[in-house]
Amino acid sequence: MSTRAQEKANATGPLRDGRLRVPMNHTISDDILFQRSFETYDIYPAAFNHAAHVRLAYIYLCGHSIDEAAERMKRSLLAFLDHFGVDRSRFHATMTRAWLLVVRHFMELCSCSASSREFIAANPRLLDTKIMLRHYSAATLFSQRARAAFVQPDIADIPVLS
Repeated sequence: MSTRAQEKANATGPLRDGRLRVPMNHTISDDILFQRSFETYDIYPAAFNHAAHVRLAYIYLCGHSIDEAAERMKRSLLAFLDHFGVDRSRFHATMTRAWLLVVRHFMELCSCSASSREFIAANPRLLDTKIMLRHYSAATLFSQRARAAFVQPDIADIPVLS
């Protein structure tokens, strides 16, 4: 392997603790602004759609392990719901963690992306809101148990590469 190829291999891929290395060319300024806008409630609930959830998952996964990203996502989503007076029952623990796992899987498959927008554009399947039904039966996914705590898929595992 050439020195340049070795440098690239060392600069990408998962760290030992499960976090993904963020490439040096990762221009996260727009992503930082998006994260800040969400966390300071400058984004209204009607504008925080599925694509925005995927984008935030990508941003959190760039700097954190799955467990840390899941905790940050949960904390941020619950604070967002509280701020706007939305019932906390809207939070879905299984959907949140499962989508983080799916986004992480696509991050591992995809070459470096300069931003969350570029990543999503390169992986349009992430915009399919029904993708979880390939892994979960509707009865399991939409159960109170799955809403309250993460439930493992009952149809097909979510792939994990690292």
